[in-house]
Amino acid sequence: MVVFYAVGAIVLLAVVAAVVLFRRQDRELATGSLTGVEADRKRIIRDKGDLEGKDFETQALEKRSQELAPAEPDGPVIIPPMDPDQLGEARRAFLNRSIIGAASLGLAMLGGAILKTLWPSASGGFGDKIVVGNVDSIKESIRDSGGFFYFPLGRMWITEYPTSAVVKAETSYGFYPQVEQGLKAGVVALFQTCPHLGCRVPECETSQWFECPCHGSQYNRVGEKKGGPAPRGMDRFPMEVSSDGVLTVDTGTIIQGPPIGVNTTGQEAEGPNCLSDGGGEH
Repeated sequence: MVVFYAVGAIVLLAVVAAVVLFRRQDRELATGSLTGVEADRKRIIRDKGDLEGKDFETQALEKRSQELAPAEPDGPVIIPPMDPDQLGEARRAFLNRSIIGAASLGLAMLGGAILKTLWPSASGGFGDKIVVGNVDSIKESIRDSGGFFYFPLGRMWITEYPTSAVVKAETSYGFYPQVEQGLKAGVVALFQTCPHLGCRVPECETSQWFECPCHGSQYNRVGEKKGGPAPRGMDRFPMEVSSDGVLTVDTGTIIQGPPIGVNTTGQEAEGPNCLSDGGGEH
């Protein structure tokens, strides 16, 4: 009986020992797998120089950039001479571009000059409203200049207009409202060119008329036609006179001169004509 209990106890201890042994082996196997992962991690860290995370990525990118960078030449770069045919083509291309560039520049300059001539100036010169000055000072300049005052900035002649003729001008000039202020102040602003073919018309001090040297057209001192082939009197500009007597002329608007036969002032030649065939209506 005692032997039976002793054998039973030994068998039980053996079973317990076997169970404990198997569980320990399972634990060691699991621990061994984790230990292997740890060993692998340590090995990787050791291989990459004890760097982790972003530091390792940065180092890898730098290494990759260095591998892709072009190699520095060992000596000076020698460029082979250009083929004669290629050299000739390059020269012809350079000459062609130079000619085209010069022609383009010339056309641009010509276009700018044309626009400047046709388009009103923005600098206050011809084509804009121009402040000429005080009317009393202008009249003094007219008298000092022998009856005719030339204002080059506006390409115009300014002469005195007798106030006694204003009423007649009101009925004879269809453009009267545009020049009313100037006429009432005693002045008129005339475009310098002849309406016939565009010649610049000079004054004649002896006759006190304007006499065109190109084809003999003549105008009295206020620009009304007196003779020659011109189709009308001298063209003129609108005038404004401020409350303090300052004359402003709008050279951007050219008014066609009065028709043939209009003579508001009744002025005849006051002396010999400057043109030998001058005088008289045509």
